[in-house]
Amino acid sequence: MLDPIRHPPSAKQTQAIALKAFDRIAQDWSLPLAEAAALTDMSLSTWKRARKPGYGGELTRDQTLRISALVGLYKSLQLYFSAPIAAQWVRLANAGPEFNGQRPVDAMIAGGLPKILRVRMYVDALRGGV
Repeated sequence: MLDPIRHPPSAKQTQAIALKAFDRIAQDWSLPLAEAAALTDMSLSTWKRARKPGYGGELTRDQTLRISALVGLYKSLQLYFSAPIAAQWVRLANAGPEFNGQRPVDAMIAGGLPKILRVRMYVDALRGGV
């Protein structure tokens, strides 16, 4: 294994790790492929290719930030809720101020990166973070 301080991963390696992580998160959240694609701002066909090892495309800055925020949201949900709720939370209707009765996944898809970041901050605040 490479020493991350002396030999940091390349941009391609980092991208591959991010895509693999989000694919696993999408599976844990039981998201249909279309919703996972929409959260990453990819077409369905691009998401299907991106989730496979050896994807040759490059993520945009927006896509990279989305995936990073979604990974952080996943971790926050794991820390705050028990396993079944943590995995279901994004798919449950929510009366919280960020959602107005919508499912968090729908709010994040509609609101894009700004909403994804607000949802992450919302969950961080629930668990006492800043």
